[in-house]
Amino acid sequence: MADDGNTDEKKNGAGGSQGGRGPLGDLVKAESMIQLALMLPAGVLIGALAGSALDKHFHTGWIAVVGILLGAAAGFTQIFRTASRYMKRDN
Repeated sequence: MADDGNTDEKKNGAGGSQGGRGPLGDLVKAESMIQLALMLPAGVLIGALAGSALDKHFHTGWIAVVGILLGAAAGFTQIFRTASRYMKRDN
C-alpha cells in the first residue's frame, strides 16, 4: 500500500489541520487583512504630503491633487496584487 490515506495531510500541510495554519497562521492572515485595509489610506496620505511639499517648493497649487491621485492608484494596485496573491494561495 503505497498510499496510506495521508493525502489530506500532504495537501493541507503537517497535521492535516485547516490548511496546516493553526493559530499562528490565523494571526498572519489577520495581519495581512489589516495591511490591505491600510494600503489605500497610506498611499493617499503619502501622495498628498509629497504633492504638498512639491507645491510649496514650486509655488503651485495642483501638484497635491496629482499626488493624491497617484497615491490612490498605487494603493489600489498594491491591494489588487496582495489580494490576487492570496486568491492563488487559497486554490
